Amino acid sequence: MPYVDRQNRICGFLDIEENENSGKFLRRYFILDTLEGSLVWYMDNPQNLPEGAPIVGSLKLTYISKVSDATKLRPKAEFCFVINAGMRKFYLQANDKQDLVEWIAVLNNATKITVSFTCAEVLGAMKQVSYKTEIIGGVPIITPTQEKGEGQNGAERAAPRKPHGQMPYYLSRANQDQSVVKAGFCVKQGAVMKNWKRRYFMLDDNTISYFKSDLDREPLRVIPLKEVNKVQECKQSDLMMRDNLFELVTTSRTFYIQTDSPEEMHSWIKAISGAIVAQRGPGRSAASVRSAPTPFMEWVSMAEQLHPSLTSPSAMQSVKCSDVKRRHWTLEQWRRVLWSDQSHVSIWQSSG
Repeated sequence: MPYVDRQNRICGFLDIEENENSGKFLRRYFILDTLEGSLVWYMDNPQNLPEGAPIVGSLKLTYISKVSDATKLRPKAEFCFVINAGMRKFYLQANDKQDLVEWIAVLNNATKITVSFTCAEVLGAMKQVSYKTEIIGGVPIITPTQEKGEGQNGAERAAPRKPHGQMPYYLSRANQDQSVVKAGFCVKQGAVMKNWKRRYFMLDDNTISYFKSDLDREPLRVIPLKEVNKVQECKQSDLMMRDNLFELVTTSRTFYIQTDSPEEMHSWIKAISGAIVAQRGPGRSAASVRSAPTPFMEWVSMAEQLHPSLTSPSAMQSVKCSDVKRRHWTLEQWRRVLWSDQSHVSIWQSSG
């Protein structure tokens, strides 16, 4: 979806037919700058490109006479619209129907500017349609829900139809029973070089993983949700000068992740937070889950499976004499009570 960046410009990804009548559409990052009076496009978000990276193409707004739906002109190009600019027609593809309507509206409004106004007012004045995405049998199903006006939260909008926003082919076929909550491309900061790379992220009930591409089978890293302490919009984004940035704080590292739009950022935050709550319950942090005390009889059951002598009558008598049967103790506390020699301690440690 088009969004307003920190410099009050309307931005977003579209596919464009750069060579007229070629039928080949390439994905580009577009920036509509009403103050400069231009529409420019790059290979990717300039924040993710080397400093001084050249633009791929540009168009002065004064050259644009009309922007309109072109799905009938190009029936094979889904969600297609055309920019009429002098002797040239630029055909572009949006991500979905709502994206198509919004881009046509903002471009037509930008070419009719007579008084000063902000890009946020252009987007805010538009009527938007809300969509709901459900994953059924590993396949994303997109259905419209209801129309909303200004201030709609875009977390439930339709997922992009492009391959970069769909499930990997091997998940949609072989592993249809895997509970994938959300998947899609984001940009993350590296741990050592601090560079930014586009990665394919996948969230399930227990982990969030990222891959080099949506075709890879092996993830570059798997982050267990039980290690996540916090997920929120990044407060340091002013220092990094990056839009749509959120942070995933774990016990060992903070991951900085950038999405393509504010809607996607809030959608990821909501999905990850929901998965964490579903896994460990509301109001519980990763630290509280790791250090949570275990009921006495649960420890006894686990000890019996490890080694029968650990719960021998004499050992159990020592526990009863210590008057701890009705108390909940942590691992270290149970070690001191249940095991009196080093061999027993080593058995427990070797078993995890």
